[in-house]
Amino acid sequence: MPFTVTTFHRLLDRMADDGASDLHLSSNEAPYFRIAGQLVRSPDQFSTSAELEEVARVVTNAQQYKAFESQKSVDLAMASADGERFRVNIYRDRGNVSFAIRLLDNEFQTLEQLNLPEQLRNFIAMPDGLVLITGPTGSGKTTTLASLINQINHDQTKHIITIEDPIEYVHRNQQSLVHQRELYTDVPTFGDAVRSSLREDPDVILVGEMRDAETIRAAVTAAETGHLVFSTLHTGDCVGAIDRMIGVFDAEEQLALRQQLSMVLRGVVAQHLIKDPRTGGRVPLSEILFVNPAVANLIRTSKSAQIYSIMELGSLEGMQTAEYALADLVANGVLTESQAMPMARDQRALKTRLDRLRGFEVFGNQ
Repeated sequence: MPFTVTTFHRLLDRMADDGASDLHLSSNEAPYFRIAGQLVRSPDQFSTSAELEEVARVVTNAQQYKAFESQKSVDLAMASADGERFRVNIYRDRGNVSFAIRLLDNEFQTLEQLNLPEQLRNFIAMPDGLVLITGPTGSGKTTTLASLINQINHDQTKHIITIEDPIEYVHRNQQSLVHQRELYTDVPTFGDAVRSSLREDPDVILVGEMRDAETIRAAVTAAETGHLVFSTLHTGDCVGAIDRMIGVFDAEEQLALRQQLSMVLRGVVAQHLIKDPRTGGRVPLSEILFVNPAVANLIRTSKSAQIYSIMELGSLEGMQTAEYALADLVANGVLTESQAMPMARDQRALKTRLDRLRGFEVFGNQ
């Protein structure tokens, strides 16, 4: 039985019906669904490289397919007839075509529903500056950003411009005016789109990802000129995000960028998703940095490694280290102490926090 575009759409429908978060299509292989975090092979429909190549041609527009041909990978968003939305990544694998598809949540969730710390609300009240959400692939960065933007849209009268690859959550105008621009469909690059947006009277700009020096420069400039800018990076912790941004530039430019970041960076959230044995779902592990004068000085003077010391003492300002968050997950029964220890950057700090919680009898229900 040939694998056609109709077959492709039928598999997308199955994702929603079976509760799958992801679908993987590979040449000369059966589809794989990710259900409840586990990969499940579905041997009823194989696909060849030529068939997947044809599907790629059909589901992309001219600009997207051109990007796929030149870069060997492209992202796009799709919607089913039932209104379900999907993020589709098409890529080359040993010369063949493969697909990685994620089922998107059509409903915006609040920070409370996402089990995210309440202090993240402080970021959306800021008048300007740069806020970074960082974490590995699949850690919920896009969902967190969507929640923050939706809250601004719901509560404030702002002009919000998002620049994404692809658009995953569709924001309808509420109190705010929202324009969403998609890479390869509406704009050629993130950097071009950010520079263009500055001529469009924005209050809030969302940059889907800090991929290169051009995008970082444009985003920092936007934050310097009085706009609130949100973006993402693929790093595991808050300090790593700062170092990653600076490390993109050569030595001559790094000093100037440190100076700029010390003035415009407002905060960093690093998040991971941890499996919750109580529900079978996943809960976020959030490290939170708010940039105060002491942190800004460490960024400016190339002493970012010392930022963790300030974070450990900054709980009254809303900061929390990964060790602080891990200890709470242990106290709530999501992790055991032996599971949490390898995840800690500083195991001694985690042990100290756990001992303190035990002293307050937080573990009384365990």
